[in-house]
Amino acid sequence: MFCERTKRNCFAESDLTFLFTISDIISKSQNINKDLELVLANLCKFLNAQYSMITIINRNAAIIEISAAYGLTDEEKHRGVYKIGEGVIGEVVRTKKAKIIADVSKDPHFLNKTGIATDLVHNTAFLCIPIISEDEITGTLSIHKYYSRVTDFSPELKFMNLVGLLIGKNVALRQKQIEEMEQLRAENRRLKESPLAHRPDNIVGNSSLMNDLYGMIEKVAPINTTVMIRGESGVGKELIAEAIHRASTRKNGPFIKVNCSALPETLIESELFGHEKGSFTGANTQHAGRFEMADGGTIFLDEIGEVPLSIQVKLLRVLQQRQFERVGGTKTLDVNVRVITATNRNLEDMIKENKFREDFYYRINVFPIYVPALRERRADIPILVDHFIDKLNRINGTAVKRITSGALDLLMMYHWPGNIRELENVIERAMVLSSDNVIRSYTLPPTLQTAASSGTPSKGTLNNVLEKVEKQMILDTLIATRGNSAKAAQTLGITERIMGLRIQKYQIDVQNYKHLSDDDNN
Repeated sequence: MFCERTKRNCFAESDLTFLFTISDIISKSQNINKDLELVLANLCKFLNAQYSMITIINRNAAIIEISAAYGLTDEEKHRGVYKIGEGVIGEVVRTKKAKIIADVSKDPHFLNKTGIATDLVHNTAFLCIPIISEDEITGTLSIHKYYSRVTDFSPELKFMNLVGLLIGKNVALRQKQIEEMEQLRAENRRLKESPLAHRPDNIVGNSSLMNDLYGMIEKVAPINTTVMIRGESGVGKELIAEAIHRASTRKNGPFIKVNCSALPETLIESELFGHEKGSFTGANTQHAGRFEMADGGTIFLDEIGEVPLSIQVKLLRVLQQRQFERVGGTKTLDVNVRVITATNRNLEDMIKENKFREDFYYRINVFPIYVPALRERRADIPILVDHFIDKLNRINGTAVKRITSGALDLLMMYHWPGNIRELENVIERAMVLSSDNVIRSYTLPPTLQTAASSGTPSKGTLNNVLEKVEKQMILDTLIATRGNSAKAAQTLGITERIMGLRIQKYQIDVQNYKHLSDDDNN
């Protein structure tokens, strides 16, 4: 459609089609930064612009950086760093208002910090709008447009505002990712400059939270204080208990581990305190309990929250007097043992519900130690990954050399409900699937590449959730096979016909995956 006022195309006929394309890219986004660059490429093509870029405000450093661009080299992108209020982009961020520079060669506010080709600077307009998400400015969207006679760029500006609204949430999410990664890199740099002096040999981690934990281990290990280790399942509470034992004066004595949740209530007393011959059916010999075995050393009672109230009373006596009797026995036995307990339960709530004795709680909670969840110590993920690769190579006889930065980014963004135990399982699975001794994004489980990775689990019916998982598996396999649907079908164990039906059902454009290079997967 030709606009009489501006004497040129006003884009009215193609607006809806283009906006639908942008919406489709954003809604199916798997890699935020690459998808934003795809949006910019489409935007330039639609508006006949030469360059476009998205800048994001880095709130940690109070600067504005180019995050995604079309038409700029990597070097030009890296040069595009602005202070708030500096140049056109900085001014748009400061005022939260769009700005049009009709001729960049004549406006001193246009700094050209990127150093774009000089032959396009003359007769080139620069249009920049703020990107706002939930009433907070997160960055800017801009284009460079070469022109001959046009002086009114309001149609382009109006259209850019629509695109800005569509990509607002994705830009805000990208901003959060950039800031989190920068914080992690800064913490890693600080830790490399100030290496830990007393990290236990059996624990991996250099984050500040782990550094605090090592300090607590160092303080409590030399004395016989009862310790309670708290934290989610899979964080490595047993390793902490073992580290305390190894650093104590009892290190040459036994370290006895008891998983209280794995012992039936009818047997737990006998296992802990032992029994005399004939004390119950099946007691054919005298049996020494775990406390006797731990004499002179340390006993670790894991999952202490699962111990029945009746046993808590007897454990309380051991803690108070270091004495007990075997089941069916009358002789009082003295024991010299240090007690370390661990739990992932909320014992305080259990006390209120009369499921845990308050006096026992205070006796075991003399020196509590909290072990942070993996999502709280993401800076440790890279060295944990290297540790598990080395460990599993030795165990399984494999020769995996490294993990790609793309795969590592997925690990860093995932929320890890299963903590370190889950991370080790994920690395082992990826090593099995690796065909070139490199862990890549597509060898990681689909759950790390869906909504679950950002801590937003899928909602809806079981069928909806299954469809999401199925679609993600197909996408992962198409990435791995570079768009070869026949090979992808073989990998997934389905026929080519079924694969074709699934591709049609989920509206997957196989062409998008046919030109993936190795760099795309790194």
